[in-house]
Amino acid sequence: MSTPIPRRRFLALAAAALMARHSLAIPFKISCVPADLDHILLGVSDLDHGIAWMEERSGVRAVFGGVHPGRGTCNALLALGPRRYLEIIAPDPQQVGSPASREFWAARLNPFHEPRLIGWAAHTDDLAAITKKATAAGIAMEAVRDGSRARPDGKVLRWKSFGLKDDRDGLLPFFIEWDRSSVHPAQDAPSGCKLLQFSAESPSPKQVADDARKLDLDFNTTPGKKPLLRARIGGEKGEFELI
Repeated sequence: MSTPIPRRRFLALAAAALMARHSLAIPFKISCVPADLDHILLGVSDLDHGIAWMEERSGVRAVFGGVHPGRGTCNALLALGPRRYLEIIAPDPQQVGSPASREFWAARLNPFHEPRLIGWAAHTDDLAAITKKATAAGIAMEAVRDGSRARPDGKVLRWKSFGLKDDRDGLLPFFIEWDRSSVHPAQDAPSGCKLLQFSAESPSPKQVADDARKLDLDFNTTPGKKPLLRARIGGEKGEFELI
């Protein structure tokens, strides 16, 4: 004769079975915003126009951040929450000459009379560890570069970064490690906005998702006709979307 199961034990087992079934039915949910997202880049042909365009939608005016010497670009910044910010980036008309990097950025940004998302950065405190992980996963990288930018108040921000040789048409990030002596831009950029969602669309979503997983990025990618980044932002005028 079998021994009856006490009612309390039976209820506990039933609850555990229900939870297990429920967890199997629901797929792994990727974060609405990648945990390591540092900043998103909004490209435009004219910085003043980009600042005004963003202010009209968000109700917050981005502040001029400075120029990138030798790169031929300038930017304006807007905080999107703790350690996250929006960088409006445009060609710098004051930088003359035609080094390869300036030509590259001018060609990339000048067509954008209306601002659009052109990329994003993932932050790390150990860039060397990320490069080892990428190498082990067979993901080709560009060389690590030192970067700097002089702010209008004279303070110099410094960082190291590297990009992927194949970033899947700009859908995968470049990686950045901020110098410990530098103030992170999100700390004193104008506040009032928050990044609510960030994702990508791709004709080859599995390729993007596979690379993201190899780099430990919790990044949501869905099928789409062309490579596209999407960001949903909450501002003083309500929610709006950037693409």
